[in-house]
Amino acid sequence: MSRITHVTITPVAFRDPPLLNAVGVHEPYALRSIIQLRTDDGLVGLGESYGDAGHLERLRRVGDAIIGLDPFHLHRLREVTARTLGGALGNDTHGLTGHISVAGTSLRTFASFEVALLDLQGKYLGRPVSDLLGGVVRYRVPYSAYLFYKWAGHPGLDPDEYGEALDPEGVVAQARWMIERYGFGAIKLKGGVFHPDDEVDAVLALRDAFPDVPLRLDPNAAWSVETSIRVTHRLEGVLEYLEDPTATREAMALVARESPMPLATNMCVVGFEDIPDAVRRASVGVILSDHHYWGGLRASGELATLCETFGLGLSMHSNSHLGISLAAMTHLAASVPHLSYALDTHWPWKSEDVIVPGVLEFVDGAVAVPRTPGLGVEIDEDALGRLHEQYLTCGLTQRDDTSYMRRFTPDFDPTPPRW
Repeated sequence: MSRITHVTITPVAFRDPPLLNAVGVHEPYALRSIIQLRTDDGLVGLGESYGDAGHLERLRRVGDAIIGLDPFHLHRLREVTARTLGGALGNDTHGLTGHISVAGTSLRTFASFEVALLDLQGKYLGRPVSDLLGGVVRYRVPYSAYLFYKWAGHPGLDPDEYGEALDPEGVVAQARWMIERYGFGAIKLKGGVFHPDDEVDAVLALRDAFPDVPLRLDPNAAWSVETSIRVTHRLEGVLEYLEDPTATREAMALVARESPMPLATNMCVVGFEDIPDAVRRASVGVILSDHHYWGGLRASGELATLCETFGLGLSMHSNSHLGISLAAMTHLAASVPHLSYALDTHWPWKSEDVIVPGVLEFVDGAVAVPRTPGLGVEIDEDALGRLHEQYLTCGLTQRDDTSYMRRFTPDFDPTPPRW
């Protein structure tokens, strides 16, 4: 049986626009890590994960420990990950994904390698990853237009191709650009940036411009319970769901009792241990999964089964990502029968990647599931080298939206609730 002989962890940085959110603004570069697992018979499995310094160190430690591992032994991978990292893991949240426990941090590390092992398994068997997850139930996976308030460009640099979006008119123009280019059939606006009344006005402008397109709003827990309830009433009949208006499962339950639309989360339910309390309280109606921190693709499939069991909707959260993650998200979503909404993606906001282009294309807002073995994507070694060099020269080792915002607005305070 084949064994892993080499593990390569390559940190990369790719250009990111100044996208505003509840805790600040995106820095000029987003950080990711690219994982390549080589076997003694010449196959390479690919994974992609976070790129902050602490996570990279965890990946390297586990990577050293899995030399000799059989690519089909996922339970062994989890055991090795937990043993190698022990309890001194720290906390790698950046303020927009809720609290991540020690166990959750271990799962984030495990998930990074699990995708690469599934890619290897698919290549051995000559089957796509979606087949390893139970087979496709949809051959095209729908995604949503992910809108952000944004500056025209990073301060001190020329305006970028996306332009400014700081008011309802700018938000509608951004949505129109995305829909014309990618054909998205749903729209999500990242809120928590301006006063809630201003963000409600932007959502209502989107409804006027796109009367038949489902809408979502995500203020990343920037609001009080009272503000959250007021907004739900103003947007009754407008939103398909409101995402994380306030913090904690207890507070979300108070809002949910008064809300005419479902509440969604990727912040107050971020692990299996959170689900019993969320169900008891009726805190949320939709869980936004993310294989990067729910423990990988197989665990995310188990989450889908639990959501179906308890009558919860399911979609998928997104962070700034590259093509390997998009491929993994697409295979996962293709194989999950219980998928209630189009997925989030940051894909339109990037202009660089590490994979050979042409496999992952948005047509009518959806991505066709790759049908070649494994994830179906290949590394562009030249592009990987360029983005690694960019990582070495950009000066960033940790995502910090708040500190970057304070360079231009020194008194910026993201402490919730802001309204």
